[in-house]
Amino acid sequence: MHRSEKTFPPPKPRLTREQRRSLELLASDPHGATGDRLVIAHGFETKMLAGLVHEGLAAAMVGEPVEASGKTVEVVRITITEAGRRAIEG
Repeated sequence: MHRSEKTFPPPKPRLTREQRRSLELLASDPHGATGDRLVIAHGFETKMLAGLVHEGLAAAMVGEPVEASGKTVEVVRITITEAGRRAIEG
């Protein structure tokens, strides 16, 4: 790189209304939210949430399996990342 060349931070990703709303919800809780809560209670699509994780705006962590109604289910907790916080700033 030449000395006269400047580097710029990557542009903020353009977010849909739903992506912004989900990231704002995640930002409001330091523990994030379970995937089921985001899908069932808030109406977010699983595919959109997976996209946020894929883009590095959110992180998904699989917890210990839990038994519910006689079935064992995996609990996935989704949290916002620093990149996600930067995306909703301003």
